[in-house]
Amino acid sequence: MPTATHLSTVDTSTLPPYVLALKERVSYLPEAQVERVLRAYEIGAQAQEGQERKSGEPYITHPVAVAGILAELGLDAETIIAAILHDTLEDTELSRTELAGEFGEVVAELVDGVTKLDKMRFSSRQEADAESFRKMLLAMARDLRVILIKLSDRLHNMRTLGAKDAPSRRRIARETLEIYAPIAQRLGMNKFKAELQDLGFRALYPDRYRVISERIRAAIGNRREAMGKIEMALSARLAVEHLQVRVVGRIKSPWSIYSKMRNEHKSFAQLMDVYGFRVVVDNAMSCYMALGAVHSLYKPVDRRFKDFIAIPKANGYQSLHTVLLGPFGAPIEVQIRTAEMDSVAERGVAAHWAYKTDSGPANSAQARAREWLSSLADSQANTASSAEFIENVKIDLFPDEVYLFTPRGDILSLPRNATALDFAYAVHTDVGDHAVAARVDKKLLPLRTRLESGQLVEVITAPSAVPNPAWLESVVTGKARTAIRQYLKHLQHEDAVDFGHRMLDRALDALGSSLDAIPPAVLDRFLDAAKFKRLEELLSEIGLGNRMPHMVANQLLASRGKQKGQALSPTLASEKITITGAERGVLSFAACCHPLPGDEIIGYLSSGKGVVVHRVECPNVMELRKSPERCVAIEWARDVQGDYHAELRIEVMNRPGVLATIAAAIAAANSNISNVEYVERDAAAATLLFALEVKSRKHLADVIRRVRRTGVVSGAYRYPL
Repeated sequence: MPTATHLSTVDTSTLPPYVLALKERVSYLPEAQVERVLRAYEIGAQAQEGQERKSGEPYITHPVAVAGILAELGLDAETIIAAILHDTLEDTELSRTELAGEFGEVVAELVDGVTKLDKMRFSSRQEADAESFRKMLLAMARDLRVILIKLSDRLHNMRTLGAKDAPSRRRIARETLEIYAPIAQRLGMNKFKAELQDLGFRALYPDRYRVISERIRAAIGNRREAMGKIEMALSARLAVEHLQVRVVGRIKSPWSIYSKMRNEHKSFAQLMDVYGFRVVVDNAMSCYMALGAVHSLYKPVDRRFKDFIAIPKANGYQSLHTVLLGPFGAPIEVQIRTAEMDSVAERGVAAHWAYKTDSGPANSAQARAREWLSSLADSQANTASSAEFIENVKIDLFPDEVYLFTPRGDILSLPRNATALDFAYAVHTDVGDHAVAARVDKKLLPLRTRLESGQLVEVITAPSAVPNPAWLESVVTGKARTAIRQYLKHLQHEDAVDFGHRMLDRALDALGSSLDAIPPAVLDRFLDAAKFKRLEELLSEIGLGNRMPHMVANQLLASRGKQKGQALSPTLASEKITITGAERGVLSFAACCHPLPGDEIIGYLSSGKGVVVHRVECPNVMELRKSPERCVAIEWARDVQGDYHAELRIEVMNRPGVLATIAAAIAAANSNISNVEYVERDAAAATLLFALEVKSRKHLADVIRRVRRTGVVSGAYRYPL
């Protein structure tokens, strides 16, 4: 391949028509940069010579078309060149070093960011797609132009999807609708989003697309006259105010109609019975003047006005939205914005890219996109699984948002159904980790409270507060979910190390030794042979049930030179391990017997889960004792905190008000009911199963006494017995 010592002029007389069209589109670039673009075509065509698309066209037509889409957005030369070469690293012999040598490190970095990971080995197609997508998002975080190339690549692939077989069309279309169209929306690129959605809809549901498209065309034909009259009335009223405006009628897309029919359970007629217009003015102040003018022409609909100029959407979108009662009895939706806002709404981060300076982003969409991508980079650093990372990204791509105020007046945007706990983590991870409650509009509310736009939210924290597993059910944002999982993983590791230490100590003690008596050199050799970097890793493995403490104890003593001891049964241990119940990271309580503080208990080491606690009288214990090496002698500590799950079987007379009477008695005993179900029921009697939260065996006995005193119960006992 030629080197970059000089840039030769490309002979345009031999170029095919599609390249000449690209040359025309990039004419906004300096002549030297246009020559670099044509040089990129020559190298790409040479590298991909002989390769064809499914349609039979030369493969180079695809990257040139992608470059053409980006040229329409006015992107810089590096982006155009990277688009032309975006498949070369993956599909040709061209190396990254050669690419960087010819066009510079920036182009090589962009191409590498777009390149998929097909050459790597994964356990499944889903994992490969997730890892490829994760890599692309991280490249986006370094340079936004990566996603612009990827979106353009996907757009051209969707435009030419007809050459693919039916299963491939459906898979690509679904991926486009679930991932790429929402990313385009998140970056404010509404024009891209709309075309990706409609192309995806047409490929995934061709019959539905055809029916809705035909009905839209028919509806437009029937209402063209009414649209014209409303447009003239709006233009005339705005002219009276001496406003320089452009009024454009808006038509809903097939995907938009289909989505609302499905999600809002509305008929086609209901959705099409709306007239949409966009009013474009010259400055922000004129937007509000235009709003007053249209409100004086037609009556506004109450609670249907939104000011996205004062409070922009998360993707930088700005506009005034209002709904009016029109002259034909149908609502009129009006969007009012400046030409600058209109450009950002259509192109998002790509708007005015050529004029962006190095000092900072040119528009709000770019600034907000960088904030979002920065948060993604933080999230992936704490997420081991690619699939989990993609799950978090999908959550953040929800288009519906709520806008909330901090006590200092700052505005935070969160996905719909976000809770006060999501808000806490959006402020800062430390605030989320130590949150205990929230003041929403000065009213004290729990962290699981769902928030609504416009609320003022203040998070109340306490140094002693920490995340718990139940929090995962109360959050919807990827940031909150990642932070909670990270803390719980760290907590589990600490608990596992502590519990593993205690189990290994008991095992060594039963063999007449201790961990302190093992020479450091012997311990290091053992850890090295077992491929552990630190003692904590071994102890964690024991605590999680992946290694048996008595086996490790025997191996350590054998390594020290003593005769290998016999397999150790936990019943031989000199003392039991005490548990407080707070070791939730490594302890779990068996659902078959629901052990409570005060019960006689036994532990069973379950691989990956740690110690599963059973009551000694549990019917399953006899089977567990057949693996004595996995049994752990444990007992409750004197002071145990927290609530524990218990079940109560109650036989009652079947008459009105019985359930309320029993529930009141349980509440009077300071116990919470988590579930109730009828086990048996006839005209005279019924058997109910209550799932409760209690603090101990004694607390449950108190609940049973109170229930029996109600006079409506013929029997109440712990279940299982």
